[in-house]
Amino acid sequence: MREEPGDIDEATAQVYRLRVTHATEPAARIAVRAGMTAGDVEAAELRLAALGLLQPAPGGGWAAVSPETAADTLLATAQKEVLEQQTAIATTRARLHALSGVYLEARSLRSDRGSIEFIEGLDNIRSVMDDLARHCSRSVDAFIPGGPLPDDAIRAGTRLDREALGRGVRMRTLLQHSARKHTPTARYAARITAAGARVRTTGVLPSRMLITDEDSALLPVTPDNHAAGVVLVRDPAILGFLRELFEHHWDRGLEFTAEEQADGAEPTQLERDVLLLLAAGKKNDVIAHQLGLSPRSVSRIVAHLMDRLGANSRFQAGVRAAMNGWLS
Repeated sequence: MREEPGDIDEATAQVYRLRVTHATEPAARIAVRAGMTAGDVEAAELRLAALGLLQPAPGGGWAAVSPETAADTLLATAQKEVLEQQTAIATTRARLHALSGVYLEARSLRSDRGSIEFIEGLDNIRSVMDDLARHCSRSVDAFIPGGPLPDDAIRAGTRLDREALGRGVRMRTLLQHSARKHTPTARYAARITAAGARVRTTGVLPSRMLITDEDSALLPVTPDNHAAGVVLVRDPAILGFLRELFEHHWDRGLEFTAEEQADGAEPTQLERDVLLLLAAGKKNDVIAHQLGLSPRSVSRIVAHLMDRLGANSRFQAGVRAAMNGWLS
């Protein structure tokens, strides 16, 4: 990079002024007129020459040049470099844009409705997730297990979610109950809810999952380690099952804006009756017979109660219900 000339101080400006009016005088005479030493005048002349304001005269000494001419001469090289850079940028942009057709064609091939694609590598996984988020047009449904969300995930998710909601995309996110106690996650849920998304929580989620436009699903190869690789699913039969799985857990979830249930809002009388029989070791069909309910209704109530209690078994649900005073 070319070194930039220094500022023009008052002494240098005075020497320039005298060189304009006394072009042929020697430096010693200029020094006398300026009240400076001959060394200071020579140093000022070198600074002026570096700026193109003085040029060697044919007969010796210096010839003053107008600031406009000096600027044209001095900046010509810089302007040429800028033009070359602009040309290089435009050329690179054109080369990249030329691949748009290739990208769209490849993406359409990847959208084969019978395909199952394995993707490895964090960069590749992020690229696919970003692509799905940016190009969805109807819906985004997500399972996000594991409790509180990392800060970087919240920052990236907020931006992509707002962009999708701005396009009119319906968005539903299901977290675990423990996420309610994490302030950044709660703020994230409040922001996207205010923008039109819906957020619920539940006790247990089977795996991380992302379904976009109901025709693409992203699942980790290993449920507790999505960095190991993911599977991109577009097979209609598998997608149908995954959509039903989402709806099953979504229907049992609690709105994030609702009162915290994990600490135990009092159960209804019907739920208390179910809990009493559950704690007694009764099976769902026996509970249904004794309470005059359908087995399906009992299954739904039991599953909802287990989620509220954060229980992994019927026995654990009975113990936690007793500890909460729900059975008294």
